[in-house]
Amino acid sequence: MISYVKGPLVEILDDMVVIESGNIGLEIRVPLYVMERLPGIGKEAKLYTYFQVREDGMFLYGFLSRQDLRVFRQLITVTGVGPKVALGVLSALTPDELRRAIIMEDAKTITTAPGIGPKTAKRIILDLKDKVDMTDILPQESAEAESVQASGSGVGKEAVDALVALGYSAAEAGRAVGRVEITDTMTTEDVLKASLKHLAFL
Repeated sequence: MISYVKGPLVEILDDMVVIESGNIGLEIRVPLYVMERLPGIGKEAKLYTYFQVREDGMFLYGFLSRQDLRVFRQLITVTGVGPKVALGVLSALTPDELRRAIIMEDAKTITTAPGIGPKTAKRIILDLKDKVDMTDILPQESAEAESVQASGSGVGKEAVDALVALGYSAAEAGRAVGRVEITDTMTTEDVLKASLKHLAFL
């Protein structure tokens, strides 16, 4: 099992990169968002990898974090979604965008990925909606969010930070969380899910 590959970035091809490790150039297939965030040629890169062995060859798939690799692993457990299709999904949608689509049960967004029809999109949502870990999208440091009083609580502030990490503005995140009636029993994930529903009407 190859947990990760670390070394100089040697080459960037259409759908893969080459990283030198131990004087060996390893071809690693990566989604588009990874390609866009890699350092320049000659600089050190680190990718967390999934190693696939098939009759016609062996393939490495690479991601920037273990959380993103986990999303890929979850995708390939869905019937009809192999590594190639999963890579296409994560090229059309970032892992955070996919998580949000699954939580919102937004099959239409998932069908924007190549090779994913309505039935497969609904299957992805059905199979993964209980497996999505929203803590993966919480930023390591609190964002300086402009929030309303309701979002000042612990779970409310964490939900605002998560929405900002998903690409919403601080003001949008604050307003959405402010519309949620936060109770003592609610978790950050509960508040986040409720806030995403309100965002559809902002």
